[in-house]
Amino acid sequence: MTEVDYYELLQVERGADGATLKSAYRKLAMQYHPDRNPGDAECEAKFKSINEAYECLKDPQKRAAYDRFGHAAFQNGGGGGGHQQQDGFGAFSDIFENIFGEDFMGGGRGRGRGRDVRRGADLRYDYEITLEDAFQGKDAELMLDVTASCETCDGSGAKAGTSAQTCSTCQGHGKVRAQQGLFLVERTCPSCHGLGQVIADPCEDCRGEGRVDTTKTIEVKIPPGVDDGTRIRVSGEGEAGSRGGPAGDLYIFVHLTRHEIFQREGTTLFARCPISFTTAALGGAIDVPGLDGEVHSFQIPAGMQSGKQLRKRGAGMPVLQGRGFGDLVAQFDVETPTKLNSRQKELLQEFRETETGEESPESAGFFDKLKTMFGE
Repeated sequence: MTEVDYYELLQVERGADGATLKSAYRKLAMQYHPDRNPGDAECEAKFKSINEAYECLKDPQKRAAYDRFGHAAFQNGGGGGGHQQQDGFGAFSDIFENIFGEDFMGGGRGRGRGRDVRRGADLRYDYEITLEDAFQGKDAELMLDVTASCETCDGSGAKAGTSAQTCSTCQGHGKVRAQQGLFLVERTCPSCHGLGQVIADPCEDCRGEGRVDTTKTIEVKIPPGVDDGTRIRVSGEGEAGSRGGPAGDLYIFVHLTRHEIFQREGTTLFARCPISFTTAALGGAIDVPGLDGEVHSFQIPAGMQSGKQLRKRGAGMPVLQGRGFGDLVAQFDVETPTKLNSRQKELLQEFRETETGEESPESAGFFDKLKTMFGE
């Protein structure tokens, strides 16, 4: 190849910075690329020359040597000014990395190293607790069927005394590239399946996976105030990663069992309290034991109607990961007696004979409307 000055080839000054070099190279590479000039030997030679020039000048050490000794710096094994990639494949990819960024090319050349490990999968565990447990919190002990790191090979997947080797097909990148026209196509390496390493002599216990199936027990703290569907993340307690990779996470989904007395909406507890019609009419008091261990007394005013609610502040569920408590709401349902003795019937009959309609204004008003509707 004719020893033409690299700076002249790229049409830049000798003091040009890296951005100027790349911009000039990109413009010339697009102009002289063989795919744009099929069958033109002169353009092909020109493309290889500018490729060689750019490969040299973009490297600070090679550029310093070239500035001092010229082409002689790379003769007789002196370092090579770009002959390592005379097909134009490596340098031409810089056009796309410059236009679209390194992520377009899978992170840039050499970024694939270290892909010999993979993070383990996350696990889901459905855990059922009582409302009392949700109020107080609970230290739970869970038994999980998981894949754990192989103790025999310490998660490496290789037999004792051996180790994984860098994949010769992708040189540890985990991916291989092929040029199709003006574009570079990147695919997962078929030899190592994207891991970047291969194991020639696998561990007998895990068969090269670096992990084995096992059962383990973990302790988890369920915080006070959890609600149905609350998700608790336990870092690093999921499936073990392959070949020593980091473990995934465990996600515990909390489910509350049905309570005999209380229903819950957020931090508010609801309780349906049946009361006798005499208590509703004359008034009184009723005690409701709370989940906090206290007995909460509700004063029932005379004339309480069925469905009426009374609220006790701060007697509900604790606020999850916060301060304070919700409320306890008691809904009172007036119960009509179904089993009366003869004396009770006599008393009720006497009471009915004394009714004037003012005792139950809603009932009297309803029937008055009916009479008006039918013209009576």
